[in-house]
Amino acid sequence: MDGRTKSRNSIGAAGETLAAEYLVSLGWRILARNWRCAVGELDIIAADTAGAVVFCEVKSRRSKAFGSPLEAITTAKMQKLRELAMCWLREQPSYTAHFRFDGIGVFFLPGSTPEITHKQGIGS
Repeated sequence: MDGRTKSRNSIGAAGETLAAEYLVSLGWRILARNWRCAVGELDIIAADTAGAVVFCEVKSRRSKAFGSPLEAITTAKMQKLRELAMCWLREQPSYTAHFRFDGIGVFFLPGSTPEITHKQGIGS
């Protein structure tokens, strides 16, 4: 793994940790982090205060040169998230009727506190 990949991975991991802490501060319960199956990986699966299961895609950036982190959640990425969510839901012992997809963007800008943006109900 080269230095850029390692740095990118560490920024991603730091963003996911901050996103999970943010969700817990809202009173949400983290059900899984970095859940994997043959199809891919879900960043965070949480239960919100209303009891809905929320599949959170976390995107982190170190600069605004490429736009908002949430802009990186493309139509193709949403399709993959839906497929992954169905895999996770099939593995659960009970039926879950209420679920949604949220995007969480984290900016790590030099000299400032990380900036978190949370958009509920993406891709609907």
